[in-house]
Amino acid sequence: MSDKMPFLKRAAQALGLILVTIGMLNTIPSIPGLDAWAQDVTGNPAFAIRRFPYEWLYPIAFVLMMLTVACNHSFWADWTVRGFGPGRRRFGAFMDILLVTMAVAVSAAYLIEIDSVCLIDQFTGERAELIARALLEEKEFAELYGLPAPTSVDDPACIRNLGVWIFAVVGAGIAVFLGYNVRVWGLPLVAVAILIFAYTLITVGIWYFFGSEDMNKYLITKLGGEPRSLMDGRPNVEDILVNNAQGLLGRFMGILLSTVFPYIVLGSLFGISAGGKSLIKLAFLWTRRLKGGPAHAAIVSSALFGTISGGPVVNVLSTGVLTIPMMLRRGFSKTFAGGVEAAASSGGQIMPPVMGVAAFVLSAMTVVPYREVIVAAVIPAIAYFGCLFLTVHFQARKQGIEAVGDKTPDMILNGQDRLNLLMILLPILLILMLLITPKEAVGCGIFGTLLGVERSGEGAACVAESLPFLLQIVQNSAGDAGSAGWWAVLLLVALFCLDPEFRKAPRALVGAFADAGVLIATLYLMFLSVSVIDFCLNFTGLSGFVARDVLGLLRAFGAEVQGGGIFLFAALFVTMLLAILLGMGMPTVPAYVNVALLMGPLVVGLGIANFTAHMFIFFFAVASAITPPVAVAAFAAASITKADAMATGFAAVRAGVVMFVLPFVFAFYPELLLIDPAKLDPTATAGAQVYIEGYGPGIDWLGLASVGARLALGLYLMAGALARYDMRAMGAPEVILRLGLAVAVMMKAAVIFLPALGLAAVYLLWHGSSAMRRGPVRT
Repeated sequence: MSDKMPFLKRAAQALGLILVTIGMLNTIPSIPGLDAWAQDVTGNPAFAIRRFPYEWLYPIAFVLMMLTVACNHSFWADWTVRGFGPGRRRFGAFMDILLVTMAVAVSAAYLIEIDSVCLIDQFTGERAELIARALLEEKEFAELYGLPAPTSVDDPACIRNLGVWIFAVVGAGIAVFLGYNVRVWGLPLVAVAILIFAYTLITVGIWYFFGSEDMNKYLITKLGGEPRSLMDGRPNVEDILVNNAQGLLGRFMGILLSTVFPYIVLGSLFGISAGGKSLIKLAFLWTRRLKGGPAHAAIVSSALFGTISGGPVVNVLSTGVLTIPMMLRRGFSKTFAGGVEAAASSGGQIMPPVMGVAAFVLSAMTVVPYREVIVAAVIPAIAYFGCLFLTVHFQARKQGIEAVGDKTPDMILNGQDRLNLLMILLPILLILMLLITPKEAVGCGIFGTLLGVERSGEGAACVAESLPFLLQIVQNSAGDAGSAGWWAVLLLVALFCLDPEFRKAPRALVGAFADAGVLIATLYLMFLSVSVIDFCLNFTGLSGFVARDVLGLLRAFGAEVQGGGIFLFAALFVTMLLAILLGMGMPTVPAYVNVALLMGPLVVGLGIANFTAHMFIFFFAVASAITPPVAVAAFAAASITKADAMATGFAAVRAGVVMFVLPFVFAFYPELLLIDPAKLDPTATAGAQVYIEGYGPGIDWLGLASVGARLALGLYLMAGALARYDMRAMGAPEVILRLGLAVAVMMKAAVIFLPALGLAAVYLLWHGSSAMRRGPVRT
C-alpha cells in the first residue's frame, strides 16, 4: 500500500502487534509455577495466561487477522492512490468492510454452533440448565453404582443455533475470503480452490435436482437419501464451520497459532538482525579456497539463511544482493549466477532445523513429530546441497575460474561480526537442542551431574528423580516445536543487545513484531483457500474416487507391472507434474497442501508410507519455486542480475535438478529418510506398527551405507553430465552414458546396479586418464 495512506498502514501495524502479543502469550512454554501464580494473582482458578481455550482464541484471532488484512491490503486505499473513479473506490471500500463483516459473522457463527460454547444458549440461560441437569443425572448414576461423583460432563449439543442461515453465512464467507485472496495472493493460488468449490456446488445441485439414479459418482455429491432436502447437508456445513480438523477455523488455525507462530516472529526478527551480512562474510571465508568461491558461498549462506526464513524469494533478495554481484565479478554468467542463487535459496526450505512453515504443516498432516521431520530431511538436504556444490565446481573448472585463496578485506570477521553471528547461530542451536532432546533424558547428562540431580539407573535406564527449576523448563520444552521457537525468540531479543546499532534504535524491535503480525494475518488468508480445498474434497470424496479408480487400473495391469515398479514410477511422475503445475506462482504451503489433498491418497494407495508420500509431494512443492514458466525464486534472482527471467529459471532447474530426482529415490528407498514412519505399511490397520515388506524398525546401517554410496555416485555422475564437464569437456554420447549410469546404479535389482557400479568405475578411470593425456587437469 502506498505511503499516501499512512493511517491504514499504521493501523495494520498496530493490529499486527496486538496479534503477536496474543500469539506469543498463547505459545508460552510450560514454566513450573506460572499457571498457579497467574491464578493466585487473579483469584480465578480457571484463568489461563497461556494456551488459551481454542474455542475463544480462534474466532478472536480470526477477526483480528482479517481486520489486519483489510487495513494492509485495502482495495479502497489502493484504488484511491491509483486515481480510480469514485464508483470503483466505493466498491473497494465495500469489499474491505465486507471482509471484516464476514470475519465477524463467521466467528459469531462459530461461537453459536460449537458445542463447547453455544453462545445463544448461554445468553438465554438454557445452557447452564442443560449442564446442571446432565451433571445431576451423572451424579445419580454414579451414586447408584457406587462410582466416584463426577464434577463435569461432556458439552451438550446447542439448542438454539443458526438453523438454515448457516448456509448463507458459510457460503458468503467462503466467496468473500476467496475473492480477497485473489486480491492479496493472486488468482493462481485461488484458482484451484474456486474450481473445487464450484465442483462441489455443481455436484450437489445435480443430486438435488436430478437425483442419484444412474449418475456417475464424479457428477453427484449426496447430502442424504430420499426425499432430497438441502437441510440434509446442514451437518456437513456445520462441520465446515466448527470441525477442528477441516473447518474454516480448524487445523490450519491450530498449526499457525500453536506451532508456527514463534517461527514467523523469529524470521521477522532475523530480518532486522545484523547477523545476515556477517553470515555471508563467513560463507565467503569458508569457501575462498574452492574454485566456485562466491557461488559456493551463495550455497552456504542460502542454506543457513534459508532454514531461518523458509521463503525462497525472501532468501534470494536477502543473500543474492551480496552473492550474485561477486559471482559475476568472478566470471560466472548472469543466468548461471541467478540460477544457482535461486536453487540454493529454494533449498533452504528443506534445510533442518527450521525448514519453513510448510514443514510444520507436513508434520501436522502426517501426525509425525516435527523433530522426526527434521531428521528425515537430513540426508536429502545433504544430497541436494552437495550436488549443488558439485555443479558449481564443474562449472568453475569448465570456465577456468581459479580459487580466491587468500583472505580479502570483505572476508575478515571483526569482533562485532562474531557477536552478530551469535544472533544467528545460538537461536538455531537452541531450537535444535530442544527438538532432539528426549524429555526422559533431561537430568541424566553432564548438566544433571553438575547440578546435582538425583538419579536412578544408568545409561538408557536413567531416570531423574527431581529436577531443578531450569531443567524442569528444559524438560517441559523438549521435543515441542512451538516451545523451542518461543525460547529462540526470547534468546534472540536478548542477543540484540550485543549490537550497538540496535541499542541506538531499539524501536526496530517493535516494528519487527508488528511486521510478523501482519505476515501471520496475511498467511492465514491464504490458509483459508487451502481449507476450502480440504473440506470440499472431504465433502465430495473426489480424491478418494480418483485413488480407488487409479488403483483399480493398477490391478488391471497385473502383478508384473506392479512388482517391477513401472506403474509406481508412472504414478509418481504424474504426481510430480501435478505438484509443479499447481505450485506455479504459489508459496510452498498451498502448493504442497493442494497436491497432498488431491494426490496423497493415490500415492499412499500405491504402497508408499503416508509420511514418504507427503515428503515426495513436499519436495516438488519446494521445486515449483524454480520451475518455469512461473519460477518465482528465479525471477527474483533475475531482478538482481538483469538477465532474462526465463533463462534464469532454466539455469535454476539445471543447477537444482537433484530436487526433482531425490523424491523418486526416497520413494523407492525410504530408509534414506531415517525414521520409522517413512517405512510403515499404509495398508495396515490404523495405529498398527506394520512395516513395508523388506523393512523393519530402526536403521539398517549397512543397507543405508550401500544406498547412500550409490546415491553419492549417481549424483556425481549426474552433476558432471549436466555441466558437460568433469575432468574435461564431454560430448553428447558421454553425457548420455553418465546419465544412464546414474540411473542404473540406483536401481533396486542387484543384477542391474552391481554391473553398473563396475561399469561406472571403469568409465571414471577412463575419463580421468583421458583428461590427463590431453593436458593439465584443472583442479
